[in-house]
Amino acid sequence: MRRFGGLAAWAFLLLFFVLPLVALLPEAFSDGGSAFGRVFGDALFLGAARNTVLLGLVAGGVSALVGTAIAIELARQPASRRQWMMTLLGLPLAFSGLVIAYGFILAFGRAGLVTQLLAMLGADPAYVGSWIYTVGGLGFAYAYYLIPRVALSLYPVFANFDERPLLAARTLGASRLRAFWDTVVPEVAPSVVSSACLVAALAMGTYGTALALVGTQVNILPLLLLAKVGDGGGDFPAAAAMSLVLLAICVIVLGVGDVITSRREQKSLEGGH
Repeated sequence: MRRFGGLAAWAFLLLFFVLPLVALLPEAFSDGGSAFGRVFGDALFLGAARNTVLLGLVAGGVSALVGTAIAIELARQPASRRQWMMTLLGLPLAFSGLVIAYGFILAFGRAGLVTQLLAMLGADPAYVGSWIYTVGGLGFAYAYYLIPRVALSLYPVFANFDERPLLAARTLGASRLRAFWDTVVPEVAPSVVSSACLVAALAMGTYGTALALVGTQVNILPLLLLAKVGDGGGDFPAAAAMSLVLLAICVIVLGVGDVITSRREQKSLEGGH
């Protein structure tokens, strides 16, 4: 069974990572690699890369903070209440990016329900309703499905957390904040950072929500890449080069989380010996 699982994992990796990467490489280097020069010499690309990284880091950081707080609260709840809370948290993960974008438009757009309710309180619906179509609104929409992902992935960390060091620190006279900082934070920080890196990479690479919500109003790499391969674009070597750059950015962000997690595991093994 273990051997079959290993073969299935390698087959999945081959089909959905190695083969698409192998298909991109010949196209990206079809003109001798000059596509990379055109990409990095394009101010539009540089701005899109900057916006993509900032959007991913901010959305990932905010989602990690809020998701961590929810995970802590989940661990404190009785089993019956925790079950329906986890069910509600799982609902956003079942929707596609397009559905989420249209839902936010219906709720926060210029004629959305929330916008109209705020207009009754004296707010300008044109001003309030335009915010959802900005980078901030896009990050808000991303957080809708990134926060549950963080909360559900971190819940086991807090549910299985050993509180004895925390109680011992409190018994020895440490304040609640100092005891939490010295005993809880070092143990859970690697897992939180790893989850933040994961959702940040997801935010950098997704395009469905961004396409439906902001269209071409926000310059980020997934939308710029879509424009390169759309009806108006024909520079396929540059599009392939741009795809590899986006892939490299996401891999670097994920790699940071993996390094932090592996260092924590190494320290745990050394401490055990």
